[in-house]
Amino acid sequence: MVALKSSFAALLAFAACALAAGPVPGQIKNLVTFGDSYTDVVTIGDGGTAWPVYAARDGHFDLFPFAKSGATCSNNITDRPFPSIFESQLPLFFAEKANGTLRLNPADTVFTLWIGTNDVGANALITGNGINGATIVDTVSCAINVFKTLYKSGFRNFLFQNMIPLQKTIMYSADSYPNRFWTAPRNTTEWSVTMAELTTGGNEIAKLMLQALPSSLPGAHIGLFDSYALFTDMLAHPQEYLNGTAPFNITGAVNSCVFPEGADQSNTSLAVCTLATGTDVDSFLWFDELHPSEQADRVVAREVAAAIHRKSGRWATWFS
Repeated sequence: MVALKSSFAALLAFAACALAAGPVPGQIKNLVTFGDSYTDVVTIGDGGTAWPVYAARDGHFDLFPFAKSGATCSNNITDRPFPSIFESQLPLFFAEKANGTLRLNPADTVFTLWIGTNDVGANALITGNGINGATIVDTVSCAINVFKTLYKSGFRNFLFQNMIPLQKTIMYSADSYPNRFWTAPRNTTEWSVTMAELTTGGNEIAKLMLQALPSSLPGAHIGLFDSYALFTDMLAHPQEYLNGTAPFNITGAVNSCVFPEGADQSNTSLAVCTLATGTDVDSFLWFDELHPSEQADRVVAREVAAAIHRKSGRWATWFS
């Protein structure tokens, strides 16, 4: 009997500890999103509705979106002519907070960050365009610093979405072709191998940094949403996630355009394009050569909302 009571007490202690990591179920009312075209709700990468809109619906959150298409973490690390997080998105957030446009209670607000696709991609790390020899360590460290910056402003709930297996997108696969994002000559096999190293290495660095973060951010709830694992599972088991009327497709895209090598990407008349329509679109994992489909984003939204409300721990881990 003593042993039974001891085991029961240990079980209760474990459950209490598990619940202490992450927001309490039902605690979060506001969802603030930062990132790139994977998260932008205006210039939408999936051809339909962006995942934060679905997540707000699924989780009954008020949505405050700041992600912008083309963004990297910082243009001081990977210089691209788009509104990066540190030079544009965060300043806009803090400006709206200062002028009273945003009135967010830190206790019921969670911040999500999904960045890295452009940092590691074409015209950035994979093509050797990091500033002053920037590496994946620099881009990931920058992303972690987003949470540190928000913490200093009084916020406490953060969910980091890591990079998907970009080497499986058409853009970075070994079987890639000249497309709307890149038409110049390249060794597609080399790009695919390098991208696999960047995504897996970058994600592991992010995990280690996030695990170490709670000691310097007391009172914060810090979580990791494993986008890489989720998309790997969607690739392996498309029948569990895709629901369109066409055969499941994890190698093609809803909207694909094949350009002549070296062609002007802005001149779409040079491309041979195919476009899925109607209910067939939900059979695809990819919308175009780089972006997940709307159906894939519905899955992301559902799982992110479940992770925030602590209804599922399959793809998310809360470190504090």
